[in-house]
Amino acid sequence: SATAFIAVVAGVVFPAWPIAPRGQPSNSAAAKSFHLTENENCTGRMLPKRGGMSSGACVLKATRTSSPPVKEYLTEDLPGQAAQWLPRIGSALLVLFVFWLLAVVARKVVRKAGAAAGIDSSVINLLARSAYVVLMVIGLVTALGTLGIDVSAIVASLGLTGFAVGFALKDSISNLLSGVLILIHRPFNVGDTIKVKTFEGLVTAIDLRYTRLERDGEKILVPNSLLFTNPISIQSGSANEN
Repeated sequence: SATAFIAVVAGVVFPAWPIAPRGQPSNSAAAKSFHLTENENCTGRMLPKRGGMSSGACVLKATRTSSPPVKEYLTEDLPGQAAQWLPRIGSALLVLFVFWLLAVVARKVVRKAGAAAGIDSSVINLLARSAYVVLMVIGLVTALGTLGIDVSAIVASLGLTGFAVGFALKDSISNLLSGVLILIHRPFNVGDTIKVKTFEGLVTAIDLRYTRLERDGEKILVPNSLLFTNPISIQSGSANEN
């Protein structure tokens, strides 16, 4: 019949058309949807046979389902999650704040101790900055662990990154550490004449990576690692030191 044919077409073209039941307004907090049952589970009536063959179709029955209400999430799930995470977030912020205070104090202590020992200002700044960065990194990793995050992968990544960077910059790091030790122990000073291997000249400046020599108007940059690992002939005024 025409009614059955229209029902089948509507079921095929509009399989899940969202409508509200007659006489009831739609509710956005608990949205209502409709789905159609399959042929094998058809609860409607089968269409009549045509030409001795069954059409295999039936008048499908729409059933109503409801999605979980938003109000339930806001009143039950969200407060539970907040009660679980807020203490962790507070503890993590407290840990980070404590490590920040330690980093600031350590930086000031290193600067005062270095100035009292008469260490070069460039070395003092390097040591103070290194202490601050190391403590802040440790504090950040500890805070992430307090939140419940697995920091083992982060620590492993930091270790591998540090190893790769150290291997790639081993010459620069060697010069840097040698410069720090030279500036602390002061085996020679600006104004001395030194000789190491084939390099000889008047010391005009000492920094963290190079020692600058000058001879007959020629400026020479000698890596500090070379000065630290080889014998140096030092001439200061009228005295010679080997």
